[in-house]
Amino acid sequence: LVFLQQVGFGLAVAIFLDATIVRTVLVPAVMRILGDWNWYLPKWLEWLPDLRIEGTPMESEPQAAGGTRQVSSSKELAPGD
Repeated sequence: LVFLQQVGFGLAVAIFLDATIVRTVLVPAVMRILGDWNWYLPKWLEWLPDLRIEGTPMESEPQAAGGTRQVSSSKELAPGD
């Protein structure tokens, strides 16, 4: 019975540490360090379909119908205006 209590306590401590330290500190820190490597897809997984939630990727930036134009103002704005 004592052994079972020790195992239960150990499991509770492990779950607490996983939920607090690992998932809130270590995982985001490692993802930040890895950067784009975090999303690396091995060659043997390229058979997976390319699903996009946002829709199809844009080939280039959209252009305005009239082209671009310079906007200027004779009145200078102070920060916060």
